Amino acid sequence: MPIKTTVITGATSGIGKATAIALAGQDHAVYLLVRNIIRGEAVKQEIISQTGNKHIYVIKCDLADLQSVREAAAELSYKLMSVNTLINNAGAGFSERQVSKDGFEMTFATNHLGHFLLTTSLMPLLERGQARIINVSSEGHKLGKPNFDDLQSVQGYSAVKAYGMAKLFNVYFARSLAQKFGNNGVLAFSLHPGAVNSGFADKLKGFEKIFMKLARPFMITPERGAETSIYLATASQLDKFNGSYFKKKRVAKTAGIVQDAIAQEKLWQISEKLISKSIA
Repeated sequence: MPIKTTVITGATSGIGKATAIALAGQDHAVYLLVRNIIRGEAVKQEIISQTGNKHIYVIKCDLADLQSVREAAAELSYKLMSVNTLINNAGAGFSERQVSKDGFEMTFATNHLGHFLLTTSLMPLLERGQARIINVSSEGHKLGKPNFDDLQSVQGYSAVKAYGMAKLFNVYFARSLAQKFGNNGVLAFSLHPGAVNSGFADKLKGFEKIFMKLARPFMITPERGAETSIYLATASQLDKFNGSYFKKKRVAKTAGIVQDAIAQEKLWQISEKLISKSIA
């Protein structure tokens, strides 16, 4: 029988897939939350073939569609008594401003708001599982600056600014989770996986896409990029690092703005309001 239950987003490619394979190889029951069920089922069979672990499950979850996120959380809550690890791995960048089904800017929706709803919806399961919540952020968070007056980038869109802000929010979110639920046995972390050669830049255009192509030969493999996520999911005695940001399996320095407790709490409150307003 599986030793732990892990839920992971963005597991059909890149570091998410590498993370899922590694944890399945360590006898975790792994729930793959995916936008494309057909692709998810193919990855499931690949994981089973590589690891021999048949406890791999696919659940539809489009992080840019909050109703889809609610349905995925409801399905998990019906099937499971507890969750031991939640890896908020999925991420995306967009060269041009796009809007989600719920009317939110896509970088904000896919990198932060969808994961916020998923995590808070699963909190009863996470608390019962004394879970670790792992947010895959980036050193790009150091480019981020919260603009609470224009979270949806209506007044002007920059792919770099939107991505940096979303990655900063991943770090804020982990810190908030540690503070709000740490006394209930929940640990939360954020991390930088490294510059990974994956499909992340597929949605980029123009200069950003050219830059990524030029940088690709210097990037690390998805397997190496997954190492810190795997470490945070499996290493013992991480309680004293609750809420911390990791890089190369060690606590790393964040941007100074991460220490802004007022901005951190404001993000939580605004996120709660946005997901409540999206209920049909």
